Amino acid sequence: MVKVGIIGTGWFSGVHAKILSNMQGVQINAICGTSQEKAEKFASSYEDVNSYGNIVEMLDSEKLDAVYVCVPPFAHGEIELELLTREIPFLVEKPLSVDLEVPTRVLSKLNEKSIITSVGYHFRYKDSVSYLKNELENSTTGMATGGWMGSMPTVPWWRNQQTSGGQFIEQTTHLVDLLRYTMGEVEEVYAAYASRALSSQYEGVTVSDVGTVTIKFSNGVIANLSNTCLLPEGDSMVGLDYYTNKGILRLGFNGLEISKKGETSSVKDIVNPYEKESEAFIHAVRTGDTSLILSDYRDAFKTHEVAVAAQVSAEKGQPVRLTK
Repeated sequence: MVKVGIIGTGWFSGVHAKILSNMQGVQINAICGTSQEKAEKFASSYEDVNSYGNIVEMLDSEKLDAVYVCVPPFAHGEIELELLTREIPFLVEKPLSVDLEVPTRVLSKLNEKSIITSVGYHFRYKDSVSYLKNELENSTTGMATGGWMGSMPTVPWWRNQQTSGGQFIEQTTHLVDLLRYTMGEVEEVYAAYASRALSSQYEGVTVSDVGTVTIKFSNGVIANLSNTCLLPEGDSMVGLDYYTNKGILRLGFNGLEISKKGETSSVKDIVNPYEKESEAFIHAVRTGDTSLILSDYRDAFKTHEVAVAAQVSAEKGQPVRLTK
């Protein structure tokens, strides 16, 4: 039996808890929240789950095989370092933090140990992305464009630059990760951000509500990602378009559209990527075989570097080159 603890009581914790509770040979043993009350409320939906308001107390009291870390961007750091100290495998939701300081410390300690990690870039586990990756390997990509266009999440920490890192770091990072996964490493980024509407509509908004980022890859491919969070609730558009010598590949939330010489076909997503992500992680915890994990902490750090570089570029108004 794989005994699992979950840190966090928000939406993502619920997604993972539901999946884990239905997995054979897996037991959710403990929930840790920002308060005992929040943890108890969350744990009440499951049988025989202990609740804690402090991570050290939870880890001292429970013998856990793995931990899921589902906390806001600003709350990362001490949690991961504590798990590394105790050599407990963990799956952590993106982004890794609001900047590079915390992930750099975590990565430094991780490099001293051989601990299984996974990061919640779940788009990598989609059927359409697997098909997309194969298509791109058999063609020459010239460029890619994409965007994460939507409304501002209602949680207060999201609108604050210091606690969320901004939309590109908190949301659009998924698209950055897909570009890295399908096209290789990034050499340079150049970003422009602006505040157009939300700061006058809501109190305490310090994140930019529009932005665009040009990304140059080491292999010569050029991409552009734009995002906005000023749309009314219910309006959204998220996806990537790849332009290749064989046609156009359009990746959306529900699948992939392929256009070649005027003929169009599609690939629909069938498997739940969150389930596949957890299956890969739990399999690794059980067996030590990490081959099914498509994004571990070391790899996710590279995605986070690109997102943070875009923020720095926007602040300085000049391109930022990533060190190799």
